[in-house]
This record gives sequence, C-alpha cells and structure tokens, in this order.
Amino acid sequence: MGAEHLTSGNFEETIKSGRVLVDFWADWCGPCKTVGPIIDELADEYKDKVTVAKVNVDSEKKLAMRFGVMSIPTVVTFNDGAEVNRLVGVQAKEVYEAELK
Repeated sequence: MGAEHLTSGNFEETIKSGRVLVDFWADWCGPCKTVGPIIDELADEYKDKVTVAKVNVDSEKKLAMRFGVMSIPTVVTFNDGAEVNRLVGVQAKEVYEAELK
C-alpha cells in the first residue's frame, strides 16, 4: 500500500494529530528514488500506529515553500501538527524508523 500522498487539500487534516512523517520528494530526484521505497515500507509496517506520507514538491510547490524545503529528499516529522524534526538527504531506514517512535 505504501505512504499516503498529501496535497494542499488534505495536508493540515493529516498532520494535526499524532505522529506524522512526511517525505518531500520529486520524480526526477535520484536520491528520492532511494528513500521512497523505505518510506513506503515504513508506512506499511507502522500503518496502525503512525501516519507516513509523501508530498511531491513539483505538484505541491506551496507546501514545499511553506516548510522551507530547499533540498530533497527532506523528511519532516510532525507531532500534533507541530514540526519536531527534519532530515535532509538519504538516511538509513533505522534513522527514519527512530522518528516514528
């Protein structure tokens, strides 16, 4: 199943409660192709505990600008709507997994 795809229309509702991990990515980004499958695996493994989602920065430029995403992949962790951490560049699966706990 993989990560949920967020847009300007559902972003706020998705991040407002609980722990949410959001991957900001693009189709043309090589490193994003490395991170994408990891994010999808985590979405499946943690589906009943936390929300794991993706934002395509090409189709959602305003969201990328709003969160100051200057380099991709950027993975932002939210807790009850507030940003708690951000990871830029490719990280090991265990690093992303630690963000979910």
